[in-house]
Amino acid sequence: MSERPIRPIRYWVVQHGRVEQVDAHIVDETSLCLYVNGQEWVTLMCSPHALEDLVVGFLYLEGVIQGIEDIALLERTGNGACVDVWLRRPVTALPRKAVITAGCGGGRTFEDMTSALPPVPDGPVYPPAAISRAMGQLQAAATAYRTARGIHTSALSDGERLLFVAEDVGRHNTIDRLCGQALRAGISPAGCLLLTTGRISSEMARKAAKMQVPVVASRTSPTALAVSLAEAWGIAVVGYVRRDSLRVYTHPERLGWVPDTSEVKAATP
Repeated sequence: MSERPIRPIRYWVVQHGRVEQVDAHIVDETSLCLYVNGQEWVTLMCSPHALEDLVVGFLYLEGVIQGIEDIALLERTGNGACVDVWLRRPVTALPRKAVITAGCGGGRTFEDMTSALPPVPDGPVYPPAAISRAMGQLQAAATAYRTARGIHTSALSDGERLLFVAEDVGRHNTIDRLCGQALRAGISPAGCLLLTTGRISSEMARKAAKMQVPVVASRTSPTALAVSLAEAWGIAVVGYVRRDSLRVYTHPERLGWVPDTSEVKAATP
């Protein structure tokens, strides 16, 4: 299995009535079968690189493990198409209630999306300028996207620099990967700024809440359900981040200011 999220390809470009054959790259995708304590659990559609990060983050965010210390062994099998995870404790029952989400690549979560999570504690404040700067850093770090397009990029930041960066065909997978990277490095993601190039959906908000991330920012928009969940969980949702503008949907105090609501301008449809 490839250890890169992209692979070489030859295709034809039709432009202005001319046809040209070019050698370039395309985003790769694979299915990964995950076993826990010898029990087949779930198949993930994902990019075929750094699968250990993806698996560790997924197990943590789905509540199967409480930390990296719960894993006794993690190994790739079946030419890399499977990952066997053995825990230091028995698992009486793995989560079974699958909810098909709106995530790319057949995203799944095993929790009821309406279940309550505790609000994210008070933490660092991320001013708009810091968010815009971090988004610029994210775009510069999106190496696979610049080469092949068609892939999502996410990152965790401390407001000054990017701590971890992840790319995957599934935007929800990038969050699992970031969580896995942080856990394997012994660093808590709590209090970090979460940046993503993809739409902020409900499962993205849930993963952010589980990591205790106070601010989630995207180049594009959130969904209505993500906004509702983020409001309840104390997470600031920021969309359409550009160099000199952004949109704040929830908890502007996380950005260090309280807006003046005395004058509300109607948005253009």
